[in-house]
Amino acid sequence: MQFTFPLVSLLSLSLLASCSAGNDKKAMMETQQEKPADPAAKVEKSDAEWKKELTPEQYRILRKAGTEAPNGAVYEQFKKQGEGTYHCAGCGALLFSSKEKFDSHCGWPSFYDPAKAQNVTTKKDISMGMVRTEVNCAKCGGHLGHVFEGEGFDTPTDKRYCINGVGLVFVPAGGEKPEVKKDAKE
Repeated sequence: MQFTFPLVSLLSLSLLASCSAGNDKKAMMETQQEKPADPAAKVEKSDAEWKKELTPEQYRILRKAGTEAPNGAVYEQFKKQGEGTYHCAGCGALLFSSKEKFDSHCGWPSFYDPAKAQNVTTKKDISMGMVRTEVNCAKCGGHLGHVFEGEGFDTPTDKRYCINGVGLVFVPAGGEKPEVKKDAKE
């Protein structure tokens, strides 16, 4: 009977430690969703190779972090597109789905969540005198746009992934995925 109190204390400490480890694991999983540890099949190319494969506008946006003009032809097409998926114009990675698409009336394609979180990364962007969160393709590093939170949109996440349309390739439901461009070094 002398060992009952220490044994109970040890059990309590063990339970507390396992709960804490569970919380750490949850926090780690949330971080991995935002920034994957190792996206499969990274695509790396020289600047000259990107210029050769992309249109000048795609190159300016995906490789030089540009922004397309709002309410352009690509945005008008986006609004008319039905069910399907959106892939990176640089490498073909699945990025978004029409299920998460919504019209935020901002002039750029908007989604409330990435369809394949391991293909989308975010990072702090302090350019242009603002603090924003930049959205990039995890496979090729292409600049896609920015994500904004807490704007009051009636979506499950209250996030707006504001994406440059020329950086996306739409594939209608049942259509063939775009050809994934291989690493030029292979």
